[in-house]
Amino acid sequence: MNKIIRIGTRDSELALWQAKKVEDTLKELGYRTQLVPVKSTGDLVLDKPLYEMGITGVFTKTLDVAMINKQIDIAVHSMKDVPTALPQGIVQGAVLKRASTADILLHKGDTSFLSENATAVIASGSLRRKAQWLNRYPNHTVVDLRGNVNTRMQKLQDNEWNGAVFASAGLDRINKKPKNFVPLDWMIPAPAQGAMVVVVNMDDNFALDAVAQLNDYETEMTTHIERQFLRTLEGGCTAPIGALAMYSEHDDTIDFKGVLLSLDGKIKFEIHKVVPIEEWKKLGFTAAKEIMAQGGEALINELRLHFKR
Repeated sequence: MNKIIRIGTRDSELALWQAKKVEDTLKELGYRTQLVPVKSTGDLVLDKPLYEMGITGVFTKTLDVAMINKQIDIAVHSMKDVPTALPQGIVQGAVLKRASTADILLHKGDTSFLSENATAVIASGSLRRKAQWLNRYPNHTVVDLRGNVNTRMQKLQDNEWNGAVFASAGLDRINKKPKNFVPLDWMIPAPAQGAMVVVVNMDDNFALDAVAQLNDYETEMTTHIERQFLRTLEGGCTAPIGALAMYSEHDDTIDFKGVLLSLDGKIKFEIHKVVPIEEWKKLGFTAAKEIMAQGGEALINELRLHFKR
């Protein structure tokens, strides 16, 4: 085990925490490692929403380039940030055991704005969160919120917003979750939310063998279903899509929920399926096809035209 595995990561606090988690586990297995922090376009350009930058995977592209150029051997990502189609030559090496999938609302102590017909300003940089929020609270306004976790939390304090939506897992990992928050158990998370993925150069057998030991099969399976749902619906277009698959050991089934919305939240297509474990490999695909048949395909086409303008 003389080779040093170079671990590429964004240099935000959360990204470094995730990379350090992988590094520590590899060290426990006897591997030598080196962290290589890299700034991404998504961290550098904070003055416009991600979807207006015209690319998916904005947080992963810089690391993809570093990997293809052999400057790093593996990269660690929040899986929900990773495009469903990986660049040529890069493969999924492991999906770590999943943390919380939940979205939560951070606020400033007063939650009366959640009552019926109240008005409020909520912050989120996610199309999925914005659309689901407006579907539930049509009288509210959702403003864009960008930056890493610490930046976004500070912006909430500095602005006259009522609240902001965050992923619970990210705040848990860097121990920044406040005592007062509202769990959004009605909001369907992003596909693969709460999961960390390690990607590897496909011709690096040493790193592939090392990383494979970190894989959690249940998380790999459920995130595959969610990302298959996303890939089948999306077809390369940005859209408000949520998906959550959960395995039940009790009766050996997969419980799947998926949602597709218009940008303003006024149109919503939902699906809920419970299937035997044997059907997991095509569950995301079949669920997406059902959504498309309900009218979702026309909405996806509208969204595609919207983002081409």
